[in-house]
Amino acid sequence: MHSSLLRLKQLVQAIHPLSEQEWTAFSGIWHPYSAKRKEILTVANQQENYLYFVVEGVQHVYYFDDQNREATLIFSYPSSFGGVVDSFMLRHASRYYYETLTTSSFLRASYTDLETVMRHNRGVETMVRLGITGALSGVLERLVELQCYSSADKFRKLLQRSPHILQLVPHKYLARYIGVDPTNFSKFINSIKA
Repeated sequence: MHSSLLRLKQLVQAIHPLSEQEWTAFSGIWHPYSAKRKEILTVANQQENYLYFVVEGVQHVYYFDDQNREATLIFSYPSSFGGVVDSFMLRHASRYYYETLTTSSFLRASYTDLETVMRHNRGVETMVRLGITGALSGVLERLVELQCYSSADKFRKLLQRSPHILQLVPHKYLARYIGVDPTNFSKFINSIKA
């Protein structure tokens, strides 16, 4: 089995174990895809057509408000799913952008293929539902952080969740994620470490 499919299988089995038949059906819909650094994979106002499994690289989902301010919402990196999942699953135009921050490689599956496999394999449908529920749980935790935590506490929580993030993600995106002015981020990090 190709190493990227093996990593996908490890993630899937951690969410909800599949039978060999279900895994064969599910693994058959994923295709290699690569993107250069700073390539926009999903554009706001267009429908997301793919679910991504990140093999290499770092990406982010971001949003522009009516004053053209950018907000980084989510980072994705190896051995995680990526893309604009609400647009993908609900079949509506995305409100967000999905962009590579580094050269990236993926496995990706189309909505049509995933829908077909879910319809014919109850275990796959259960795994996708549990995966989305887990993602929703993470979003709810993030809302608590945004509404209740200081910037320093948000940063500490991010480092606790993803200790390697400082090495993976350029600091200006981390600053946007926690709501700190990117020009002051170095001072901010030093004040947290002190």
